[in-house]
Amino acid sequence: MKPTIFAGVYNQDHILSYYTLALLTFSWKPATVAALYKERWEIETFFKHLKQRLKVTSFVGTSENAVYIQKWTALIGILLFKYIQKKAKYDWNLSNLVNFIRLNIFVKIDLWKWADDPFISGKPPDKKGQYVLF
Repeated sequence: MKPTIFAGVYNQDHILSYYTLALLTFSWKPATVAALYKERWEIETFFKHLKQRLKVTSFVGTSENAVYIQKWTALIGILLFKYIQKKAKYDWNLSNLVNFIRLNIFVKIDLWKWADDPFISGKPPDKKGQYVLF
């Protein structure tokens, strides 16, 4: 059985790209193959986005249910980060916001004050009871 070769050109952001696909099915029309390829590309870019933004190195489980749980958890996380990004007065880049929150996750601070003005330093610690070493 010889594979069917489909070739196509697509335009994304005014860049023409050429692709070929080899399939072992003869009943699909080229429009169906193009739609399937486009959906697959959307899934690939979604997981690329998750891995880049949230630094996901691997998935914990591989069952269908495990992937669904991890996908929904990541979506909720991105939604929360985007909400903080939009509500903050500071002009955050999303990747910077994610990294800064990752670094400060266990610091006891007011999240909204910090998101509005992340580089303001607090008052210095009280020196009562602090001995001078030199």
